[in-house]
Amino acid sequence: MIKDVFSKKLNVIDGILSFPITDNITKEVTGFYDVEPFPNYSNADNKLSIVEKGDSNQFSLKLKKYIGYNKSFIEVGAGTCQLSNYLAIGTNNKVFALDPTLESITLGKNFAKKNSIQNVTFVRADIFDDVFLPETIDVVWCSGVLHHTKDPKKGFEIISKYVKKDGTIIVGLYNSYGRLRTFIRGFFYKIFGEKFLILFDPVLRKMDWKDKRKINSWIRDQYLHPVESTHSFDEVLGWFKENNIEFINSYPSCEITTDYNKDYFEKRSAGSMYERIIQQISMIFTPLVGEGSLFIFVGKKNNEKPLSRGISLS
Repeated sequence: MIKDVFSKKLNVIDGILSFPITDNITKEVTGFYDVEPFPNYSNADNKLSIVEKGDSNQFSLKLKKYIGYNKSFIEVGAGTCQLSNYLAIGTNNKVFALDPTLESITLGKNFAKKNSIQNVTFVRADIFDDVFLPETIDVVWCSGVLHHTKDPKKGFEIISKYVKKDGTIIVGLYNSYGRLRTFIRGFFYKIFGEKFLILFDPVLRKMDWKDKRKINSWIRDQYLHPVESTHSFDEVLGWFKENNIEFINSYPSCEITTDYNKDYFEKRSAGSMYERIIQQISMIFTPLVGEGSLFIFVGKKNNEKPLSRGISLS
């Protein structure tokens, strides 16, 4: 039953399981997203368009196939819950969308209701409230979130507890190397304004310039966020090791290879420290920078003691 995954009592308010938000930094972040929720839905979005968008993204499509059926999934920091709604459509999985921002999660809940998506449970809570029981979730997803919290390492420690033995955790973070160009664009944006970004930000160039809400949502999230940190491959590998998570794969790859990474959930090497540094520096010059220089790590919860095979942190 759904209630068996929660560690604390949550009140149901307008169809959303809610826990009081008390942390000042979390309140600052939720206040930021209340103004312009991210990512925002377009006026034309419906169930079909969300499926088309999800299927057109190689990672989300492979993630949906990897999860399969009759599994539990949580999107930690779900924002407007677009991924959660996409993953729920056409499956019997139990999907949980967690976010502290009421405006954002209400948009996701309303979209699900309007489009008869019934297997998503919407939860308004802070990561640090730790509202899920240990080892109750098959797949935990947390991308673009931890770097907007007061303690990303502690946040990872909390959400990694939710993963069942042999379950999967996927985490996405801004890269310390690759985000350099975003910082530079942000500097010139403060001088020249929005027109500069529309010319030089590859994501904005693809947007409909008439859709001001989506444009403002992206600009605020990338260039005006009040709480932001960046992280390295080796830092996250350290988090994995400390929390009994085995490294499975990453995007971009940790190793220098000509072998195209077709399956993000297939076991691969974490490479050497030097390979990881080169791969991160190369992010500055690749299209990944257009998405904010987010890197994604995939790990699996171990039954035994933490494994160090294939990982060198020296």
